[in-house]
Amino acid sequence: MMTNSSSSSPHTFMEFTTLFTDQYLLGGIVASLLGFVLLYSLRRRRIERNNRASMEIRRDAIVKASEDDDLRSEVEGSTDVIIVGAGVAGAALAYTLAKDGRRVHVIERDLTEPDRIVGELLQPGGYLKLIELGLEDCLSGIEAQRVFGYALFMDGKNTKLSYPLEKFQSDVSGRSFHNGRFIQRMREKAASLPNVRLEQGTVTTLIEKKGTVQGVQYKTKDGREMTTFAPLTIVCDGCFSNLRRTLCNPKVDVPSCFVGLVLENCQLPFANHGHVVLANPSPILFYPISDTEIRCLVDVPGQKVPSVSNGEMAHYLKTVVAPQIPPELYDAFIATIDKGNIRTMPNRSMPADPLPTPGALLMGDAFNMRHPLTGGGMTVAFSDIVVLRDLLRPLRDLNDSSTLCKYLESFYTLRKPVASTINTLAGALYKVFCASPDQARKEMRDACFDYLSLGGVFSDGPISLLSGLNPRPLSLVMHFFAVAVYGVGRLCIPFPSPNRAWLGARLIAGASGIIFPIIKSEGVRQMFFPATVPAYYRAPPVK
Repeated sequence: MMTNSSSSSPHTFMEFTTLFTDQYLLGGIVASLLGFVLLYSLRRRRIERNNRASMEIRRDAIVKASEDDDLRSEVEGSTDVIIVGAGVAGAALAYTLAKDGRRVHVIERDLTEPDRIVGELLQPGGYLKLIELGLEDCLSGIEAQRVFGYALFMDGKNTKLSYPLEKFQSDVSGRSFHNGRFIQRMREKAASLPNVRLEQGTVTTLIEKKGTVQGVQYKTKDGREMTTFAPLTIVCDGCFSNLRRTLCNPKVDVPSCFVGLVLENCQLPFANHGHVVLANPSPILFYPISDTEIRCLVDVPGQKVPSVSNGEMAHYLKTVVAPQIPPELYDAFIATIDKGNIRTMPNRSMPADPLPTPGALLMGDAFNMRHPLTGGGMTVAFSDIVVLRDLLRPLRDLNDSSTLCKYLESFYTLRKPVASTINTLAGALYKVFCASPDQARKEMRDACFDYLSLGGVFSDGPISLLSGLNPRPLSLVMHFFAVAVYGVGRLCIPFPSPNRAWLGARLIAGASGIIFPIIKSEGVRQMFFPATVPAYYRAPPVK
């Protein structure tokens, strides 16, 4: 009995345990399934509720291509052109297109007054374009200074180079000013037109469908994500553009940096002239920007500059730069350094290499940059705006994006005479004006200074190119090599020696090495033979 009892007890216990475990597992599974269904239902309701709220907040701004086509057409139809950026190019372009009847939406990251150390000198050729655009009154009331030419300084010598303005009206000259004041005046004038909407916001991306840009997505000042649509989007968001990569092949070079100071209570040796000191290692610029202020820009080769915070920059300016500037400016220069208001910025250059994209266009520094030594950036920008305005004027409808893109390819050719002349001159002059241990480069620099000092056609020709008054690439190349030949002639007269002849050959080779790569990057055919480019003859599309 004992044996039977002891043997059946474990069996009964095991059956009970198995039954209990099976029921527990089954109940757990059923409970888990019910819980999963409940959680899924709650999550789905929450997502639908959030989506409805999101759509209610954004339905007026965000319209998908596959939904609500009528609303999308209404949104798109309210704007003809979106302009990204309201700097020099963007603000001027907005006013120009709006004046021609276009409905323009301008989105600018920061509408407060900019504070930059470049974009302060407008050449006479740029001033003429400003008049053509009807924006010359934006120079009034900002203490803009008239500029009649340049003064060059090198090794204790100096020469004055005047703009050839005899054939123009008396008000035509260069202008120098505070960049921010000028931009604010142009923004105000653009915003005064009823068909311009000027908004502060940061454009994050271009909206693209099937290879065509249809608008932009941007974040408003209060952080809301918005979209806006137009047949044409023009990107003018400056040298730090984050949108250019989809519209061009950017090849940005940073040959040097500018160190900027503002001198007060002093007079330039030559009133109403820009001053260029051919210093070692690279040029120093001075020009007036108000009734009492003179801008000084010290070029520092390379991408690294002495530290401002630890005093290295002040030491560099006092020991290396100050001994080379005109004596009249020395005390004010030192006093400005001691005040500590020293700023720096990189100098960028980037040849125009567009990727024609239906519905979009690049302009300004986002599209094309050159070394700021010659102050040609705004002249190129205003010239480009005139070209684009004239191309768009015959068009009433911009909605056929592919046809418009094909037509606007002519823009890239028609802009070349002015843009390529100023770009090439800026790059070539910077390399010539920089000091070099190479004897041939030194001879080229000396020859350039002495050639310009000859006056007459020898100075008028190069200065008319620099000023934008005579934008002829062939004339630029002729004068550049005339300088080189002049340098060779100085070496070989009165009696050439083998060493001097060899130095002269190196001088010619060095000059070629400076200018030909720049010409190649600009495009030989478009620069010198634009009439052979098919886009040059492209007629406006007819509907």
